[in-house]
Amino acid sequence: MSVADILALRHTAEIYARGADRRCKDDWEAVLADDVEISGPGFHTIGRAANLESIDLLARMFRATRHLIHNQTVTIDGDIAYGETVATAEHVVPQAEGEALLCWAIRYQDVWRHEADAWRFTRRELVVDWQELRPLAPTGAL
Repeated sequence: MSVADILALRHTAEIYARGADRRCKDDWEAVLADDVEISGPGFHTIGRAANLESIDLLARMFRATRHLIHNQTVTIDGDIAYGETVATAEHVVPQAEGEALLCWAIRYQDVWRHEADAWRFTRRELVVDWQELRPLAPTGAL
């Protein structure tokens, strides 16, 4: 297991997070394998094209998101890697009294495949450990 591979695997998680937050399908295109499966509470999506549509769903569900990647552990076996990526996902959601911040403490159970000189996700299972909903101060109120 090389340091370069460990850094490259972490980079896939960072690019995935940036793609979600910026609603950038090109980011996800770069890190998802054609046959990727992404699942979580209430969803299971197969294939890169179908998963790219999830970015449109994020835009409809949340005014904004911010994903913070914390720690990641990986094991590499040839061209396949297995790991866990721990993160915080923050989502701006409308509420009757204004906007709120929905915060999820999450873990991804990840599988990658090395192909075309890059690591790509073949499976991501989203596990939500807990969530918190906090009111947001109006912009400029600070």
